[in-house]
Amino acid sequence: MPDLPAVPATPLLLPAPVPATAVVAPIRRPPVAVFRFLTALAAAAGVALELLLGTPARTLSYFSVQTNILVAVVMLMSASRAWRARRPLPSSVAGATLLYAVITALVYHLLLAHTAPPFAMTDAAAPPARWHAQWATLQVLHLLVPAAVVLDWLLLTPAARLHLRQAAAWLLYPLAYLAFYLTRAALLAPATPAHYLYPFLDADTDGYRSTLANALLTGLAIYALAVLLIAVDHTRPTPTRRRV
Repeated sequence: MPDLPAVPATPLLLPAPVPATAVVAPIRRPPVAVFRFLTALAAAAGVALELLLGTPARTLSYFSVQTNILVAVVMLMSASRAWRARRPLPSSVAGATLLYAVITALVYHLLLAHTAPPFAMTDAAAPPARWHAQWATLQVLHLLVPAAVVLDWLLLTPAARLHLRQAAAWLLYPLAYLAFYLTRAALLAPATPAHYLYPFLDADTDGYRSTLANALLTGLAIYALAVLLIAVDHTRPTPTRRRV
């Protein structure tokens, strides 16, 4: 009896190493592009108005101003990609921008908004009056723009794009800012207004030991916030069925 040919076994399907985003082409999302463009415009307008109200050297030294510049650039690039059906920016960039925007809002509303004398980013002697230019600028930089960034993340960005391995890298900018902040204060004359920009990081008042201790606690809080954002990103529902 002749030998029968062997029956081929069912091939084992292995998981593809290529992510879905490399196979499925992105689509144009005009509403998303418009929202991100308006967010970039708001951030740029807040920075421009603050530059008009204060001196450029001082204004550009604030963490919130630098963060809003970053938001303007990242949101403008994201708007262009959403409009032209291009792949999104890396999640590490989007996650870092989200983290810094949330830090800007939390630090202002928890540590600065109720200080005495009231926190201001200019040399004006009088505190910012409600609905005046300085007050409105503070709200744009520390409330409107961060809220828009969070809404973009929650409502317009697919979930589970952030990863724990990115959290440590996100601390590099706050660490670099701390070095810049302390170096700036050391180089300025002691009588210069706003020698230290933030009252909780004021070595003239509290000494370097307390200032560095506050900086360490702030850094730990930033890392904890980064981990929290990553955890939320992996538990929240994806707002769209299609990947962007």
